[in-house]
Amino acid sequence: MQLKYKIMVDPLIIRQDFPIFRHHPNLAYLDNAATMQKPETVIQGVANFYRKENANIHRGVYQLAIEATEKYERVRHRAASLIGAPSTKNIVYTSGTTAGINLVVQSFLEKRLSKDDEVLITAMEHHANLIPWQMVCKKTGAQLVVIPMNERGELDMDAFKERLSGRTKMVAAVHISNTLGSINPVEDIVDLAHKRGVPVLIDGAQSVAHYPIDVKEMDCDFFVFSGHKVFGPTGVGILYGKEEHLSSMAPVFFGGDMIREVSFEDTIFAEHPQKFEAGTTNIAGIIGLGYAMMFLQQYNKKQIVKYLDELGGYARQELKSVKSLKIVGKAKRKSPIISFHFKNIHPHDVATFLGAENIAIRAGHHCTQPLMDIFDIPGTSRASFTFYNTFEEVDRMVKVLKEMKKFLS
Repeated sequence: MQLKYKIMVDPLIIRQDFPIFRHHPNLAYLDNAATMQKPETVIQGVANFYRKENANIHRGVYQLAIEATEKYERVRHRAASLIGAPSTKNIVYTSGTTAGINLVVQSFLEKRLSKDDEVLITAMEHHANLIPWQMVCKKTGAQLVVIPMNERGELDMDAFKERLSGRTKMVAAVHISNTLGSINPVEDIVDLAHKRGVPVLIDGAQSVAHYPIDVKEMDCDFFVFSGHKVFGPTGVGILYGKEEHLSSMAPVFFGGDMIREVSFEDTIFAEHPQKFEAGTTNIAGIIGLGYAMMFLQQYNKKQIVKYLDELGGYARQELKSVKSLKIVGKAKRKSPIISFHFKNIHPHDVATFLGAENIAIRAGHHCTQPLMDIFDIPGTSRASFTFYNTFEEVDRMVKVLKEMKKFLS
């Protein structure tokens, strides 16, 4: 169905949908890569479920349970629509990106991995897309192989081609670096891996909210993202998997609501995706995620990308006017995530100074410690934007950074 976009990307209008900006009218919230603020529809959707609609899903035959189940399962349809999945059977509810990756590691990869096999990841992975693969390699004797990047923060695709071999059993790559903002050529990564019969997982935590995603066109085997980074609640997420993979995977959590038949001697599991969703899930959170996706789908992604390209470009240009500030990551394809540092000022001091002026950024290693080691820095200050952010907020940040420099000098 062709969506009709009824709302233009105007940050001043969009901000009116977010109660936090009414409670904190002077807040410049530039920490969207960590988590996004929630629109009123999401907050009310969760609250109304508990106020008026609360019941457990599946199996209940009374009206509240039937309606809760229908609402819960409709979110699966919306998630499939958001990322271009062919069916709701490809959509597994998780507690977030981290849980989705761990499920793939434990249920899909581990049984296929043995000594001398290799798993390829990139040098810019979040710890959530590094440690699970590292642990399964340690457990099985396989090798974790890292795809390097250049000084601009772009993947070395020639090195990727060289490292991809008959020993490679899995490739895991971030779509957009949460630290550098680099947009990786995931279509090329998938294509090259598939030519060798290697499955690929894409971490889409930083891309789904802003960029058009079509997993069929991308042809990735798995795609993961978190609800709280698409304007939804924390504690929920989505794992997309190809039909043939999910069919072959065994559940790793066991309990109620993921079975077809149980005896004391044996258990027959339900089909996917239900077999991966043991116990009572975060029903209200998933329903809230549905409202978040409804909010997001009001907007044309091309308009979002255009606005954020302009905003991110403006921010990077203005930051260059701050003496001794160095931007880390200068890839040609960039998202509105900007990391920077000063030679003699700790990132936490920068964030504290900005925070005193109600400008919220993040500071530290951003769960990418190996990446910081590559650049030989302890961490960075990071400003990350979404489409409720404004050019005026960039000006405020730059002004305070210049004042900080004067004060500290």
